[in-house]
Amino acid sequence: MKNSEIKGLSQEELVAKIAEEKQNLVKLKFAHTISAIENPNRITAARKTIARLNTELSVAKKAAAATETK
Repeated sequence: MKNSEIKGLSQEELVAKIAEEKQNLVKLKFAHTISAIENPNRITAARKTIARLNTELSVAKKAAAATETK
């Protein structure tokens, strides 16, 4: 997922996408444990995607909290 796509998601969509990506990461790790997967860099890419999603979620939460206090 590109950063521009991530920035367009709502908080609920971000939470759902994080859960989906975490499941994907678990499946990739499991497949890699059993037998080497074709491209192990997919594990790293999945972790980075989860980190980007978590970062955008925290930014969205801070922005929502800032608008509530005003």
